[in-house]
Amino acid sequence: MIIANLISYILVLVGALNWGMYGLLNFNLVSSIFAGPRNVGAIITYTLIALAAIWLIISPILTNGALKLQGNRDVEKVR
Repeated sequence: MIIANLISYILVLVGALNWGMYGLLNFNLVSSIFAGPRNVGAIITYTLIALAAIWLIISPILTNGALKLQGNRDVEKVR
């Protein structure tokens, strides 16, 4: 679940940066990479970003409010 959270977090950040560039600079990174906003690659990318956002909404509900981005680490106490 940690890997899914990390991938989702990265995808949502990419989507947010894309929207920010589109709003400020009128430049759509995804559509420029895939040579058009309605190409198969762009549609898949937009869908993956939307699913990642939905996962980040649902994941804390499934884990009782915790969004884990790191594994559990046992730390030894130094005396």
